[in-house]
Amino acid sequence: MTRNDEKRQAAEAALAYVDDDSIVGVGTGSTVAYFIEALAGMRRRIRGAVSSSEQSTQLLKKHGIEVMDLNAVGPLELYVDGADECDPHKRLIKGGGAALTREKIVAAASRRFVCIIDASKQVDLLGSFPLPIEVIPMARSHVGRQISKLGGHPVWRDGTVTDNGNWIIDVHGLRIIDPPALETELNQIAGVVTVGLFAHRKADVVLVGNRTL
Repeated sequence: MTRNDEKRQAAEAALAYVDDDSIVGVGTGSTVAYFIEALAGMRRRIRGAVSSSEQSTQLLKKHGIEVMDLNAVGPLELYVDGADECDPHKRLIKGGGAALTREKIVAAASRRFVCIIDASKQVDLLGSFPLPIEVIPMARSHVGRQISKLGGHPVWRDGTVTDNGNWIIDVHGLRIIDPPALETELNQIAGVVTVGLFAHRKADVVLVGNRTL
């Protein structure tokens, strides 16, 4: 079975968590694209979706799914998104697609977070995938220096601008022993918008292909 087969299986399995007449939080990325495609088949049974990125917004609209403003709909029952890494405790690294801030907001506003991945994203310890951090542009160098003091190797994702108009620093060389503590520490650095560690708000359910963690 290919990775794409696993992604499609996980995406289709996530439909079981979608309630009729609900508004669904939708993440970003290649696995989520399969979910949006599958969700289109039941679009008349849901009220619409809240999107975490302009990319997903366009895809949802293409499939005839109404995209709503999170401020207008309040708390969500369900958020479905992928991940770049997932540890055995359902803590995640996200942000490879540079949508981490909006993803974190929608996840925080949702009662249940269902993460859909293929088996290649499962790790024992987070950190092999470079940790994305969204930063205010003027703070890039300052944030990079602070990260270096923590033992990480910061690399500016040159040419990438987030949907919020900010920049991304990818932190290489971390072995993340205590994800919640590191998430808290990095979020305290002036100029950091948010960190791609989803440890305080981790996934509630992880679907790996046709398996549930």
